Amino acid sequence: MNDFLNLILEPLQEVFSKFKEFVPSLLAMLVILALGILLARVLRAVLVKFLVAVEFDNWSDRMGFTTLMRKGDLWVKPSAVFGAIVFWMLIIVTLMVGLSALKIAAIDNLVGQFFSYLPRVFSAAMILVVGYVVSSFISRGVLIAAANSGYHYAKLLAEAVRVLLMLMILAMVMEQLQIATSIVLSAFSIVFGGIVVALAIAFGVGGIGAAKRIIEREIAEEQPEKTQDDIEHI
Repeated sequence: MNDFLNLILEPLQEVFSKFKEFVPSLLAMLVILALGILLARVLRAVLVKFLVAVEFDNWSDRMGFTTLMRKGDLWVKPSAVFGAIVFWMLIIVTLMVGLSALKIAAIDNLVGQFFSYLPRVFSAAMILVVGYVVSSFISRGVLIAAANSGYHYAKLLAEAVRVLLMLMILAMVMEQLQIATSIVLSAFSIVFGGIVVALAIAFGVGGIGAAKRIIEREIAEEQPEKTQDDIEHI
């Protein structure tokens, strides 16, 4: 009878002992999560107030970020969006740190991979933001230059330049994140090359008339000069 009771109680005792060892780690994880969420809320509030003070929303309007948000059906201020992004990033980091407190090998490996991958996410986000600003700036410059030159398709040309630049930036972001690198590079090369060839053909065919007028004007300007030279030579 004792042997039978020991056979039942020994697994229960082992489970209970392991649970006692696990409880401090679980409590540590809960404390880390609570403090992390509180800290994330405080930092979000401080960050939003700081961005409002430095007129981040007005700068976003000038750079075109607000327009991009509206196209994505996002009807909040850019400062609130930036604060929410920082908040959830802190929540994710807090969750990873809390899980690492459990001291489980599989979770520790997952947390290690997450933190090793985090710099790539940050650099990809910076490439995307800076690339969007630069592409908008270049597109606006092309639009102004083409419009001042009297080009009829100035808006189309500026939009084509912006799309090409954004395709290149997205390919850089995907390569930085190491998401199907070979497929992304091949697809980018095909799409980018196809768009360039299509634009070259379109502008070449559409510019035949303009090129003809320019050549005719140059010839008309040269003919009086040749006549004047012939008269002086006689």
